[in-house]
Amino acid sequence: MSRPPVNASDPADDSADGAPGVPGDKAADVPPGVPAGVPGGGPPAEVAARPAGVLVISIIVSLEATALLAAALWYGIQLLTGAPVLSFWGAVFTLGLLLAFAAWLMAVARFLFRGYRWPRAGALVAQLFALTIGFPTLTGGYPLAGLAMLLPAAAAIVLLFDKRVIAFAARAGGAPPAL
Repeated sequence: MSRPPVNASDPADDSADGAPGVPGDKAADVPPGVPAGVPGGGPPAEVAARPAGVLVISIIVSLEATALLAAALWYGIQLLTGAPVLSFWGAVFTLGLLLAFAAWLMAVARFLFRGYRWPRAGALVAQLFALTIGFPTLTGGYPLAGLAMLLPAAAAIVLLFDKRVIAFAARAGGAPPAL
């Protein structure tokens, strides 16, 4: 009996006795369900501690997502109570966009906190959107609302380019196997 190869480029174990592998084989010594590179199930030695910048960015993005959810709730209540709109289905579409963007920001915050690399780009784009809305809000007569958008966005952008944040957020997502 042979076991399937762990990697497509590795040959299958063709031992006749059905043993799981050669003694001392690192792949055979790892319990089932434990990712490769994590001996015995403990964290790998090269995993760095989570920097404070990652926590701050995750909190900022989570608060932005919560603000979008609050705006969507307010918008939905206004839509249900019969507030005048030019296009009902356009308003429903806008509500859907608010909810989708809030869900996306929650995912960005969660996966950045866990150390994945892809959310850094999403967090940067969200902060750039906050800047483009915050400046006109600030200069349009709403200084507190404008500052509430500009200051966290600027802090998050600066922290996104911190070398400790970049080093921590370098985990790849684990691609599915190719054909």
